[in-house]
Amino acid sequence: MPKVKSEKKSRVHTEIAKQGITFNKNFGQHILKNPLVITSMIEKSALRPPDTVLEIGPGTGNMTIKLLEQVKQVVACEIDHRLVAELQKRVQNTPYQQKLKIMIGDVLKMELPYFSVCVANIPYQISSPLVFKLLLHRPFFRCAVLMFQKEFADRLIAKPGDKLYCRLSINTQLLARVDMLMKVGKNNFRPPPKVESAVVRIEPRNPPPPISYTEWDGLTRIAFSRKNKTLGSAFRQSVVLAMLEKNYKLHCSLNNKEIPEGFNMKAKVEEILAKVEAEQKRARVMDIDDFIVLLHAFNTEGIHFS
Repeated sequence: MPKVKSEKKSRVHTEIAKQGITFNKNFGQHILKNPLVITSMIEKSALRPPDTVLEIGPGTGNMTIKLLEQVKQVVACEIDHRLVAELQKRVQNTPYQQKLKIMIGDVLKMELPYFSVCVANIPYQISSPLVFKLLLHRPFFRCAVLMFQKEFADRLIAKPGDKLYCRLSINTQLLARVDMLMKVGKNNFRPPPKVESAVVRIEPRNPPPPISYTEWDGLTRIAFSRKNKTLGSAFRQSVVLAMLEKNYKLHCSLNNKEIPEGFNMKAKVEEILAKVEAEQKRARVMDIDDFIVLLHAFNTEGIHFS
């Protein structure tokens, strides 16, 4: 997968620097300056003229302008009022002014409007919560083409048995198809970040798998808390057994079921794991089907994870 080389000059950023604007690293402001990377990201998103595009962290608007050239509307989410002013100035008295909607604030705290595609160079510190905010958003969007820290991108696409395979990997892949598009070097940004970057395409599964995501998330949280240990070991933790017993008693109460006399949660969990031959399995090598079977086995016995 070829790296995209950086471009040395950036007229827009020279102008921004003259105006005395410094980028805020607390907001993860590493502005993508290479037009070749921007063009490639937009091409990979396969935009259509009727699309409404969500852009997170538009910065000085280098990508925003190119998006506005191709689609019906761009919704840009920006937390920094200084950059909002620059973006507004950039589209003022142009045909793009009416096509751009700017939402000011923290995207994680916003109620996102409708959008069909998301294209963004996002602040890396919000990568994980943002991915799941997008994947749980309704109505479904068609795809997202996003810039991440390379190690985070590698975790998104990791497969069972890979060194970086983790809860992030399986939770994302349950809800979406994830593909690595390209690696991007540090010098494509201003200021250059300390890490390498990569662009990923995320396509939500529509319809989603017919399981409760909160249940699934609770199960994988336990399994991957000790991903190199056996499931038997992970589920024998006292805090896990206490949580499952609390949920079981609530389930019985809500469904007017009597708790069997002498009920023992540890014994029940061991029985379920043995039934699906999962006690000696390790999360780091289990795939989505393995976890679906395990979740169904627990839920069938009235044991829930949320």
